[in-house]
Amino acid sequence: METNGYRLLLPEGTLDYFIISDVKESSTDIIIFLEEKNEVPSEYSNMKVESKGFYDPVVVQDFPIRGKKLFLNIRRRRWIVKDDGRYVSRNWKLVAEGCRMTHDFASFLKELY
Repeated sequence: METNGYRLLLPEGTLDYFIISDVKESSTDIIIFLEEKNEVPSEYSNMKVESKGFYDPVVVQDFPIRGKKLFLNIRRRRWIVKDDGRYVSRNWKLVAEGCRMTHDFASFLKELY
């Protein structure tokens, strides 16, 4: 399925950190599946880290579009610091301060952790 047009429905800056992995559309709903890109957060760039998959997905309801409910199914990535074995994820507060992503959306993502 072509997902390029669905990018217009996402909060500004979302595609800086996520890819649209899938879209499911029915007569009543649109579900956009987002996966965080495998790009190590800058605060861990000087450490040896390895991607270890994703946290459980979270579904967020957004504004309806043309009479259809819009849901964002968000999968946030986690990395493991090889030296000490702890799991880390992107600091969404820093992201909100340094990019175009809306502060509300970044705050929501930060609360997921």
